[in-house]
Amino acid sequence: MARRRRFSADFKARVALEALVGDKTLAELAAKHDVHPNMIAAWKRQAKESLPKLFEGKRSGSESERERQIGALEKKVGQLTIENDFLSKAFGR
Repeated sequence: MARRRRFSADFKARVALEALVGDKTLAELAAKHDVHPNMIAAWKRQAKESLPKLFEGKRSGSESERERQIGALEKKVGQLTIENDFLSKAFGR
């Protein structure tokens, strides 16, 4: 029995982008990338459906996540600074 081939997300995105551009037909793209045309059509449809999500107002969520990470890193730097000062005093440096 033949094993299923798995394609990376990067490969799928490149092929779907080529399909969206429309320079070549699905059959030509399928021959070029050795993939069935139905797979390319499905990847193209998924790309079209997910494109609007890229431009939604999700930046505020990512910014708050970024600020949370920065805060955690600053806290860690402060903790390490205190430990470093303590150890340098303990060893007389």
